[in-house]
Formats: sequence, C-alpha cells, structure tokens
Amino acid sequence: QVQLVESGGGLVQAGASLRLSCAASGRISDYTMAWFRQAPGKERDFVAGISRSGSSPDYADSVKGRFTISRDNAKKTVYLQMNSLKAEDTAVYYCAAMLLYIMRIPKASDEYDYWGQGTQVTVSS
Repeated sequence: QVQLVESGGGLVQAGASLRLSCAASGRISDYTMAWFRQAPGKERDFVAGISRSGSSPDYADSVKGRFTISRDNAKKTVYLQMNSLKAEDTAVYYCAAMLLYIMRIPKASDEYDYWGQGTQVTVSS
C-alpha cells in the first residue's frame, strides 16, 4: 500500500500557472500514477496519467497542451504542471495510484487503488 498527499493548490487568476505535487509514503515505481479532478456537483474526471517509467503520458482533451504530468520515482513524487489555467479548471485535484500493470493508462477512477486527500485549485476569471 501507499499513502498519497497532494499539495500546491491555491487561488490564481486565469492564465496563471500552478504545479501540484503528490508525495508518496513509499516507492511508486510499481504504480501507474494519475491526476483526477472533481468540481462541485460533477463527476471525478481523469486529467492526466503517467506510466511506471514516466513514458507514455496521457491527458484529457480539455488539458492537452496546457498540463504536463511527470514523476520522479527516486523522490517518490508525481507532479502536475498546469499552465494557462482557466476558470473551468477549478476543482479539487486528486492523485491516484494503480498497481495493476497494463499497457494503457486507465481514465476511469475505479481502476485506481490508492488516492490522496485532494488539493483545491481555484481559478478566478
């Protein structure tokens, strides 16, 4: 098992940037990692995912070209660099880990085994 703690959220203006961090209590090299987000009254939606090695990242269409997911397995940390933020990016952002090894990066939240507590990102317009 692994415990995940997100940080780096905050209140920013549209067009600004934030970098979220997901710190793990143990090694993450055996996990596919992902970021999800959930706005009030909305489903928890996939934002970005990254394979165990850091290759083959995948993104939701709504964030392609603006967000970048990365990982540092030695530091046991996953990052989400968010640029050109929009008001519609406002949500609680969650870090997730999946143990099952498959080639693809799942976009369904129920595929993931471990979750952080979330960090709030608010973008004002």
